[in-house]
Amino acid sequence: MNSEILLPAFFAGILVLSIHVPLGQEVLKRGIIFIDLTLAQIAGLGLIIAHSFGWEAHGWEEQLIATLAALSGATLLAWMEKHFKEHQEALIGSLFVITASLGILLLAHNPHGGEHLKDLLVGQILWVETRHLWTTMILYAFLLGIWFYFSHYRDKIFYFLFALAITASVQLVGVYLVFASLIMPALATSHLKIAYFIGIMGYGMGLVLSNHFDLPAGAMIVLMLAINSMIAFLLRKTITI
Repeated sequence: MNSEILLPAFFAGILVLSIHVPLGQEVLKRGIIFIDLTLAQIAGLGLIIAHSFGWEAHGWEEQLIATLAALSGATLLAWMEKHFKEHQEALIGSLFVITASLGILLLAHNPHGGEHLKDLLVGQILWVETRHLWTTMILYAFLLGIWFYFSHYRDKIFYFLFALAITASVQLVGVYLVFASLIMPALATSHLKIAYFIGIMGYGMGLVLSNHFDLPAGAMIVLMLAINSMIAFLLRKTITI
């Protein structure tokens, strides 16, 4: 596999990490670990609905439905945090299962439903298109600017920024990598720069090894993110990270 495929995939990983590493630290701070899986699944349900209407992949109709679905999910999660905080994690998990089940039901009579579901979960990072990377980079830059510039309003804007980021990320790398990119580096360290380094190494090593051994890139990247994060976490016993 040549650099024309690996480099865009690596760049896609860096883009995803750019927004998910700081958001991941906020997720751990709030103690709502499964929010990313849930919002990713809700955005994925929007994509499945768009697909069932026969709309073009990455077309404006698909993007609109996925974004509206994720924002609706963010609104519901914000409401649950306000009114049912003591049961929030259980409600988030329940919402994930319900949304995933709806997606499976919608794909039940689709002859390519299994393949579509696999792409949604595992992603197709090796086949990202450059034009999608540019639009995603612009979106992430905008979201990061809001996140850091309006830091005093994070409690009010968290869910909605998260929903917009998740919608784009799921389409680039799939649900599993979205979760791994968000949680694993944040679990390893609270230092932003080191968390970025862990994530970048995970994507780089995962792509190289998947290419060398001819294995699925998404799954290998998740494994490398886990290994690198575990090593960094263990090093905290002897080194301040």
